[in-house]
Amino acid sequence: MNNEKLTPRNENYSEWYNQVIQRAEMADYAPVRGCMVVRPYGWALWENIQQALDSRFKATGHVNAAFPLFIPMSFLEKEKEHVEGFSPELAVVTIGGGEKLEEPLVVRPTSETIIGYMYSKWIKSYRDLPLLINQWGNVVRWEMRTRLFLRTLEFYWQEGHTAHATEKEAEEETLRMLDIYTRFAIDEAAVPVIPGRKSSTEKFAGAVHSYSIEAMMGDTKALQAGTSHLLGQNFARAFNIQYLDVNNELQYCWTTSWGVSTRFIGAIIMTHGDDQGLIMPPRLAPIQVVIVPIYKNDAERSIVMPVVEQVRDRLTGLRVKVDDRSELTPGFKFNDWEMRGVPLRLEIGPKDVEKGSVMAARRDIPGREGKVILAQDNLMASVQNLLAQIHTSLYERAKSFRDSHIEEVDTYEEMSAAVEKGWAYAWWCGNPACEARVKEDTKATTRCIPMDQPGGKGKCVVCGEEAHEKIYFAKAY
Repeated sequence: MNNEKLTPRNENYSEWYNQVIQRAEMADYAPVRGCMVVRPYGWALWENIQQALDSRFKATGHVNAAFPLFIPMSFLEKEKEHVEGFSPELAVVTIGGGEKLEEPLVVRPTSETIIGYMYSKWIKSYRDLPLLINQWGNVVRWEMRTRLFLRTLEFYWQEGHTAHATEKEAEEETLRMLDIYTRFAIDEAAVPVIPGRKSSTEKFAGAVHSYSIEAMMGDTKALQAGTSHLLGQNFARAFNIQYLDVNNELQYCWTTSWGVSTRFIGAIIMTHGDDQGLIMPPRLAPIQVVIVPIYKNDAERSIVMPVVEQVRDRLTGLRVKVDDRSELTPGFKFNDWEMRGVPLRLEIGPKDVEKGSVMAARRDIPGREGKVILAQDNLMASVQNLLAQIHTSLYERAKSFRDSHIEEVDTYEEMSAAVEKGWAYAWWCGNPACEARVKEDTKATTRCIPMDQPGGKGKCVVCGEEAHEKIYFAKAY
């Protein structure tokens, strides 16, 4: 247990991020370079993310399955753009059971190829469509620069893969999943995100279009928090995913893929955290309410603890923890749970027992301002109301921070200055050469062409040519 103060975010944001993850026992470094061990507290958050997304997937007709971790190298080579995009990141197995393999196996970086192969076996008729499958699992990408949750060699995610009869249906699916990710981020994680289309340079290798949700972190850098890809017929042609249509003619399917990973945990940490530690969004928090009993001696303990148990029982249905560690002071416990970001703390001492009340402290509002006295009667409703207020407060605060750090710019000079302190929003002609110039000059990249466009036209912020869409430029994780 470490109760030392964290490095302030404005002093060294990267160091703050690493410290808060380890002090709050979210994750630790593994003995393998670039890998992480997700600790129980971090995994509990991931489980809540899984449940929130999984229920949305199932409500839209998707089902879960599991596909192999190992993929024949020849599968990746069937889709040229795909293998070129992933080849620098591949982990390849060449020996198995002490013998050299006839064909190398790739540890999956993503599953389009092996799922495409299986779909070609399973899909025969238009009656088999749409095929809507998701899998929860882990993938490996040999990243050079790694950071806990944000970019690790091995990470956990879900990847949805669907097959459709028409391009229109596939495009609708791609956008439906983008909307599910957007609603999840806002409604569950209190993370304001901007949904949009990636540039042709930034799209997924092998996709026709890629869409993403982009979030601004507490240091104003962008984080791609989820992606949804229209794959067109690229993988269908590579893996011969065909069906007989109503006229008994053979057609290629249209496919999609989409995913959110443990990177989203990093998004939660960096969107909401402060110099005291994590702030968990109430709907996803592993512990929503912590109860801290306060007493000086055994006599007071005998008065306080029965009431603590009664209060816990009244909060059935919420994720509640009673901190009855007798060797620690209440002050230490307060700091400890603030570090872990528990949204609401309830303090119960002899005076609270006497008054039939509890003292509630909100994690999102530090000090006295965040404290409120609640009656023990009707406590469940009061606590639920406070948790809802905390969710709204976190979302509004993050949205206000984001919006105040986005600058609408007209000139290249303005754009270059804007990406040093936040995001730039500008007209862009779509030319990859303009995109490359921005990256070379400023280290900023195009984040997304937002779905919500102003209409009309303007001049490209880079070259001055006519432009019909606006885009966000930012430095990113």
